[in-house]
This record gives sequence, structure tokens and C-alpha cells, in this order.
Amino acid sequence: MIRAKRAIFLVIFLAAMLPSPLFAQTAQTADNPAPLPQRDGSHDFDFLIGDWKAHVRRLPDRLNHSDKWDVYDGISNHHKLLDSNANFEQFEVTSTDKKLHIKAQTLRLYNPTTRQWSIYLVDLDNGTLDSPPVVGGFDGKRGEFFHQENFKGRTILVRYMWLNISPASARMEQSFSPDGGQTWETNWICELSR
Repeated sequence: MIRAKRAIFLVIFLAAMLPSPLFAQTAQTADNPAPLPQRDGSHDFDFLIGDWKAHVRRLPDRLNHSDKWDVYDGISNHHKLLDSNANFEQFEVTSTDKKLHIKAQTLRLYNPTTRQWSIYLVDLDNGTLDSPPVVGGFDGKRGEFFHQENFKGRTILVRYMWLNISPASARMEQSFSPDGGQTWETNWICELSR
């Protein structure tokens, strides 16, 4: 059931990214009733607000069958923006050997019309937002967010997943797919704890 939902979401996501007459909307009729209203996901990231310890495993050699991971520890702090549905993350981790350092910011915006979140990586040093955003939402305590990007000269799918959500812990995984979502390689695992 979960795989079917993910497959349906992926088809809808790709249809939105690559418009096609195959996905044209149909008129509402007695045989084709209006869809049920979508749930309001504007508070889906409320669990994340506050300060966390971050433990990260990062696969630096991606889509190359590598199994060598770098390990980092640090902090991840999340704050609501002006008491809205938007939030901002400040993230900073250092490798266990102190040789590698990652400093990042993330902006998450909820669109009440589409009922989806857009997640942007923010480069404060250069004054840019990573675009396109990763877009998606939650189904219960599992969040899935997708986008396409260019990686080493080819178009790939990127997926963020939020899992194992509780008041004291959460896990975020990033995966790449070079084959349209048939297979995924996880290349970033961030485990948060209070």
C-alpha cells in the first residue's frame, strides 16, 4: 500500500514537472465525483521546531556503488518564521576526524493551495536559493519530497524522506535515482536527537 502511494505520488509529481496531455484534468460528473479534500499539512514540521543534536552519515561518491561513508556530528536548529507555516533551519556538523565541515541553511515553505511543502537549500554566503525546491508532504509520520536535478551530466530524481518521528528523535534520508524512481541510492542520513 505504501509503495503504491509512493508510486502514485511520483507519477503525479512527474506529471506536474513534465506536462502532458495524458494527465489533463477531466470534468467533474456523476461518474467522476469531486476528489475528497486534502488534509491540511501546514503543521507537519512543527515536531522539528527547536534545537537538536545531529549525527550524519554522508556518501561522498554518489551513484558509483560506493560504500564508504563520512560521519559527522553537530547541531540542527529549527525556528518558525513570524509564527507562520514557514520554518528555517541552521545546520552545522563536523566530521569525527575534524577534517570535514558542513554548514547549511534550509527554508521550508507551506503552500495552502497545493497543500505541499517546498524545501529550499539556502546559500547565505552567495545569496542564493537552491532551485527547483524539493516538493512534497507527509502521510502520517512519514514525509516524502521529490525533485529533479542535473548530476554529472544526467537528470536524476532526488528524494528526501522523514522517518522515525517522535518528540525526542527524527531521521531524514536523501536518495538519488538515476532510473526514474525504479531504484534509489541513499547518500545522506541525518539522525536528530534532543
